[in-house]
Amino acid sequence: MKFLGIFRNKKTEKLSEAQQLSMYQQTGDIGVLGELYAPYMEMIFGICYKYLRDENESKDAVMQIFEKLVADLRSHEVGSLKNWLHSVARNYCLMQLRSRRIFVGTDELSDDVQNADLQSSDLDDIFILDTQLSALDKCMQTLISEQRESIRLFYVEEKCYKEISSETGFDFNKVKSYIQNGKRNLKICMDKNGDG
Repeated sequence: MKFLGIFRNKKTEKLSEAQQLSMYQQTGDIGVLGELYAPYMEMIFGICYKYLRDENESKDAVMQIFEKLVADLRSHEVGSLKNWLHSVARNYCLMQLRSRRIFVGTDELSDDVQNADLQSSDLDDIFILDTQLSALDKCMQTLISEQRESIRLFYVEEKCYKEISSETGFDFNKVKSYIQNGKRNLKICMDKNGDG
């Protein structure tokens, strides 16, 4: 995983991690992101291998997460980069496992999981996440279309209010209202279904 060596950047060598992070968020310079990411690649690979149990898939995940960070790191407030990356990697892997539909039923696990030697807390996390995402999908369908679309664009595509307004034709202030009311309605729906 020496591929990020191409990003070596003399300008950032003497900067602290916080300064590099600020520089990346201001400039979007991929070289700066590479410098930030490189020290954590082994940690991220380890997290991915713990969940995915496949070396090549875990290496691919390290690259996929890097590509995800290109946009995500510019739009998120990050206190501790190490903790944030740990969370991003873990969530990425849980989503990968969910997409395989590893649960045949609540007690039956696929061969992938039986052979993975995951700790029971990890399996609990996967099951809880799978249940919550299914409930969220159902609750999203209960929203009015404007709320559903605004929430999707804001949280999934990470667009700002202005971009959502421009893309949908919704009034700027209405976008904010749709997101706030949609969030409230989702919470009520999730709580009502015992998944909040």
